[in-house]
Amino acid sequence: MIKALFFDIDGTLVSFKTHLIPTSTIEALEAAKAKGIQIFIATGRPRVIINNLAPLQDRKLIDGYITMNGAYCFVDDTVIYKSPIPTTEVDILTKFCHERNIPCILVGEHDICANQPGEIVTEIFNNQLKTDPIEPQPYTNNHSNKEFYQLTPFINAEEEQMIVPFLPNCEMGRWHPAFVDVTAKGNTKQHGIDEIIRHFGIRLEETMAFGDGGNDISMLRHAGIGVAMGNAKDDVKVIADYVTASVDDNGIADALKHFGILE
Repeated sequence: MIKALFFDIDGTLVSFKTHLIPTSTIEALEAAKAKGIQIFIATGRPRVIINNLAPLQDRKLIDGYITMNGAYCFVDDTVIYKSPIPTTEVDILTKFCHERNIPCILVGEHDICANQPGEIVTEIFNNQLKTDPIEPQPYTNNHSNKEFYQLTPFINAEEEQMIVPFLPNCEMGRWHPAFVDVTAKGNTKQHGIDEIIRHFGIRLEETMAFGDGGNDISMLRHAGIGVAMGNAKDDVKVIADYVTASVDDNGIADALKHFGILE
């Protein structure tokens, strides 16, 4: 019996086309909640830029959040897990980006900023993902005075392979070709699920996860049932237990009906 649903945001709950949560999804989650099923967010976004879930939040449908790809998990105002990137590796990655004039977003516990911000940051984060402008901050070579939970350098796959050997204590999660999310080793959405279900006393086999990007693969493999959206990449679809329709074609509602969670 499924007791917990985990949802990625962008491309899963929220349409890349409309930037909205489809009405069918809102209604499906209301019905699931009414049956006693708990609903959780599992996103690469930090809390400070989760600005597109009001239809769910206003209805009090969300029970907890896995953010920054598992590096920071909270329930209401209680942080149940957090794990910062080692300072030395923050320094290494930000220096790598600074020397190449590559934008890099740095996320603390309650704030977000960008080194070398450029048009690509504005285009993807502000225009495509509809976040508020990210504050520019000058590069520094020493981050020992603050904890950072996620870095987002705008590097391609080749540049990622160049820097990976110098970041042995980090995880890479790519869901967009223009950038990669970097967290401390072991911080994935899979781990986030484990933290949430431990907190609530839910068994892994009682979970279902929905996603569409590369950073969702670990949780789709890990959950009791992993559902890939119809708009997901092929490498996501191939590992899923079930592929539903796209976010814009009632994919979440259809999957919940397929598995008998909703009528």
